[in-house]
Amino acid sequence: MVISMVAGKAQAEKIAFAVVKEKLAACANIVPGITSVYWWKGKVEKAGEYMLVIKTVSSKAGRLVKRVKSLHSYEVPEIVVFDIKSGYPAYLKWIAESTGAK
Repeated sequence: MVISMVAGKAQAEKIAFAVVKEKLAACANIVPGITSVYWWKGKVEKAGEYMLVIKTVSSKAGRLVKRVKSLHSYEVPEIVVFDIKSGYPAYLKWIAESTGAK
């Protein structure tokens, strides 16, 4: 699973549609209304963002990270990968099938 914050809805949709169409991900959830507080260039900043929660298989995580980076507008985008250790077997099978993984 990959998490990424983006600047707005249009960018969230652009990334989500690209990674799903390219079979790098089975699904991308777009979560609006995130307020982020963070350090940037020596100052504490605050911004409204959208969160992407992207589901994929581990064999495609590296390519997915590169693709999200290529579509992202931030200088240093948040792109964090979490291993899915377990879950509902039918759902995990759907992720694998949707991404063309074996």
